[in-house]
Amino acid sequence: MSDVVIRVSRRVLLPLGLLFALMVGLGLLVTRVLARTWPFTVEDTVNRELAGDRTPGWNDVSLVFSTLASTQMIVVVTVLAALVLRLVLHRWREPLFLCAAVTAQALIFLFTTMVIDRNRPAVEHMDASPPTSSFPSGHTSAATALYVGLAVLLALRARSTPAKVGWWALLVLVPVGVALTRMYRGMHHPSDVIASFLNGGACVAIMARTVLDRTLTWGRARLPLSRSGDDVTPAGAPAGC
Repeated sequence: MSDVVIRVSRRVLLPLGLLFALMVGLGLLVTRVLARTWPFTVEDTVNRELAGDRTPGWNDVSLVFSTLASTQMIVVVTVLAALVLRLVLHRWREPLFLCAAVTAQALIFLFTTMVIDRNRPAVEHMDASPPTSSFPSGHTSAATALYVGLAVLLALRARSTPAKVGWWALLVLVPVGVALTRMYRGMHHPSDVIASFLNGGACVAIMARTVLDRTLTWGRARLPLSRSGDDVTPAGAPAGC
């Protein structure tokens, strides 16, 4: 087995497998083991209170955040951001990190919904329900991976602490707004969106540790070069080779 396969397995496949197992475990706890235990017994109350406080103005605001995290918008923003990163930085590391984080969370979300079957809140739904379980929230998970991923990249390039804090504060507000929006619009329980923060955030951390780690080499290591006159030979190689 090659070194690349081993490294990918250890740094990507194994962590994602453990994350999937964790998400399924949390889903089973929420929907079966602890379904009749506080605080999960008051989740329906939270959804009813949010539905009862709906106003035309907040409906419009919630629609904006919900649209920002729709599948189509996430794909468009991810592709555009990756292209801009590639053109500005002239390398693939950052675009690959962002695309990998968003893709990974989508796969974990999809496979989790195949195992966990949870009905959506018993309130009026303001959006069409996709054919997936309520646990976890795909909108919240995708928004977390995309916008927190962007916050990581922009904070790394920021030259001052206020700028770093500013990027984090601005971009982290998006997934938080999406989470509140999805509950407000009657599409998810509170535990659904909390689990989604874990999914999206963990995928960002896994891909950052793998793709953004500059000390990690994926190909065959090159021998250092030494220069003797006009000839360039690998260090330690016999002269005259």
